[in-house]
Amino acid sequence: LFKQRKNPRKIAWTVLYRRKHKKGISEETVKRRTRRTQKFQRAIEGVSADKLKELRAQKPEFRKAQREQAVRKAKDSAKKAAKSKKSKSGKSAPKQKAIKNVKSSKPNVGGKR
Repeated sequence: LFKQRKNPRKIAWTVLYRRKHKKGISEETVKRRTRRTQKFQRAIEGVSADKLKELRAQKPEFRKAQREQAVRKAKDSAKKAAKSKKSKSGKSAPKQKAIKNVKSSKPNVGGKR
């Protein structure tokens, strides 16, 4: 065949032909299926997965109301803190700042060489 310059893949009885055209393979290999990635919700530290689901299901109006309530609560506590601070500072004498002695450095004359 080589000297006749014939392609062994085109001649039916050669091994190369049988391999190319999938002849005589007794056991067929089953094509493996690839596994699809699955979405999975993991809990964040301090919040369980159930709690996360619950939070996700909340309506935006409910969230907004909760936020406003928290802001109101924070403002009230800040007012109380400011009020108590004022009443404390009114009783005691105001503190004076400590004076620091800082040396005045000589001005640099000349420049870099």
